[in-house]
Amino acid sequence: MSPWVIGIGVVAAVALLVVMLLALNFGRLWIQAFSAGAQVAMRELIGQWLRGVNNTLIVQTKIQAWKAGLTDISTTDLESHYLARGRVQNVVKALISAQRAKIPLDYRTACAIDLAGRDIVDAVQTSVNPKVIDCPNPESGRTTIDAVAKDGIQLKARARVTVRTNITSLVGGATEETVVARVGEGIVSAIGSAVSHKEVLENPDKISKAVLNKGLDAGTAYEILSIDIADIDVGTNIGARLQADQAEADKKRFQAEAEKQLALAKAREQEMLALVQENRAKVVLAEAEIPLAIAEAFRSGNLGIMDYYRLRNIQADTKMRDQIGGGGGSAGGPATPGGPGHGG
Repeated sequence: MSPWVIGIGVVAAVALLVVMLLALNFGRLWIQAFSAGAQVAMRELIGQWLRGVNNTLIVQTKIQAWKAGLTDISTTDLESHYLARGRVQNVVKALISAQRAKIPLDYRTACAIDLAGRDIVDAVQTSVNPKVIDCPNPESGRTTIDAVAKDGIQLKARARVTVRTNITSLVGGATEETVVARVGEGIVSAIGSAVSHKEVLENPDKISKAVLNKGLDAGTAYEILSIDIADIDVGTNIGARLQADQAEADKKRFQAEAEKQLALAKAREQEMLALVQENRAKVVLAEAEIPLAIAEAFRSGNLGIMDYYRLRNIQADTKMRDQIGGGGGSAGGPATPGGPGHGG
């Protein structure tokens, strides 16, 4: 046989083998898509295989979207979202649910929400069927929101917030933790502005209306439909306790001030006693100088013996009068150095 014939035969055999392998690998998927009316070409299946895309997932999702009437979603769109690590089945399922519920949601927005990490299926379901959020969240460890009215009485409240997803602000919108925090803040503010706790107990719907009118869902991924006060309990008398604590603090402060004044008075007393002792010492020193002065007067001739005797007589008379009068004081005067005649 001619070499050309042999070469053509080899090429034909290889081509036939390739066609058979492609038919075995992608024939079933192509037949499924063709029978469902979904437009999936064989070259698209081969390209997906070369790019490492899950052919079965893409084809089944394309058939699901096509049968639901989402004919504007192409195979390339699904493949691109898959390569972006998106959840293709969730996006198509959410689009079908939104279409049935007449919620405006396009494929690009759904892909963006899915790539942002949000559960697009749950978001659409919550938009159709609003969910109830407990405020506060029991998982946070608190079961009530505590606030104090103007009369000092503490109230413990629990609320239920009914919300639905706002698809247009789901990307970049705050989560339900923010909604719970804002509602809790609004309840505390509403109770705190009440004149009496009885007013709150009589009309708990005033709290709901006051909180709901603040537009707490701004900038969040949810729309608040209603805020219902589930329960309100009376707590402790915070005002009375604060007054008691203040009185106790004032008592301790006054006691400390009194102890301070007492310490100052004792210190002053000790200072006065020391001053008295100092003055007595000065008197003793002064009295000790009297005999010396008398002796010096004798030596200098300024004091005669008769003058000294008259002085002693006067001192003796004074001492006698004191004893007669019951004074008992010591008026003996200073000791005479050497007795009479001394110091001549």
